Amino acid sequence: MTLMKNFIKKNAVMVIAFFAALVTCIFVPFDKEYIGYFDFKTLSCLFCVLAVVCALKNIRFFYLIARKIVQYFKTTKMAILAIVYITFIGSMLIANDMALLTFLPLGYFVLATTHKEQYMAFTFIMQNIAANLGGMLTPFGNPQNLYLYTKFNIPNGEFMSIMAPPFVLAIVIITICCLCVKSEPLEIEDESVELPKWRTVVYLFLFVLSIAIVFRTVPYWTGLVIIPLALIFLDRKALKMVDYPLLLTFVFFFVFAGNMARIDVVREFLGDLLEKNTLIYSVLSCQFISNVPSAILISQFTNNYHDLLWGVNIGGAGTLIASLASLITFREYIKHNPGVTMQYIGLFSAVNFGFVIILTGAMLLIK
Repeated sequence: MTLMKNFIKKNAVMVIAFFAALVTCIFVPFDKEYIGYFDFKTLSCLFCVLAVVCALKNIRFFYLIARKIVQYFKTTKMAILAIVYITFIGSMLIANDMALLTFLPLGYFVLATTHKEQYMAFTFIMQNIAANLGGMLTPFGNPQNLYLYTKFNIPNGEFMSIMAPPFVLAIVIITICCLCVKSEPLEIEDESVELPKWRTVVYLFLFVLSIAIVFRTVPYWTGLVIIPLALIFLDRKALKMVDYPLLLTFVFFFVFAGNMARIDVVREFLGDLLEKNTLIYSVLSCQFISNVPSAILISQFTNNYHDLLWGVNIGGAGTLIASLASLITFREYIKHNPGVTMQYIGLFSAVNFGFVIILTGAMLLIK
């Protein structure tokens, strides 16, 4: 019973997705159309990226790069800015969830070893925002991006041009917030970390391969053959570490969204709302059912992928459940700081909704 409770607590979004899909199956019984719900390319791309990132993480590749960068900065202000920027850039390359799993421990290590714990809540929150908003520029930076990019077959140049305005504005706001931190002397103890050269080269090749698959230059089935086969011999632990609950969350929401689109009253209601303002309603949807399921659901009722991309990326900032990344950050912070849950949620909500309001308002003005 305890194991089950811990599993549900750790994978709450996946469990909710499962029951949501189950309920819709009552209204839309199983038939041959179910197979059409699943975007196998999205699932394959996501698996390949997550598997390779886990392998790189196991050899401490990202940790080493991040540590070297942070060592150049000598004050709390600049170190926190560097940590947040690393998370921001990392989310564009390895997806927002993996960026947080990789770089949140770095933020904790830097602040804990230098006795600057008072900045930890702010740093974690800014890393969370950086991961959610930094990942929006690339198709593989956020899971919902990968799905929409594939579903609507959006050209690479168009995708990045769509996301450039909120991305640039997010950089400006994040930088201003980090520069408000008091500048205090900061020293980080040196640590010798060496990478296994051969495995590093192979993993980087696999990473490039997974990115090529995302950008449609290599068939997705190629990655499903080469990447697992390589990791079976080089790092089986990486295959075990893949976020399978995230993949299952996609599967369950594919079923949920597909069934919802076949219920006439739901289709008409959501269709009317989205015609009025896709951006606003997609941002609001994220606050209640998270950004990934929002993207999957709303994409069944509108072809306005421009505003939908803006909405489900901006909407990832907001409530704790607006993004899986936010739940990861919350879980990591409370693990190190038990007993301050409400204080964290209060600061988290104030900062995140500030970003949502500013970014949404700005995008409405430039539409």
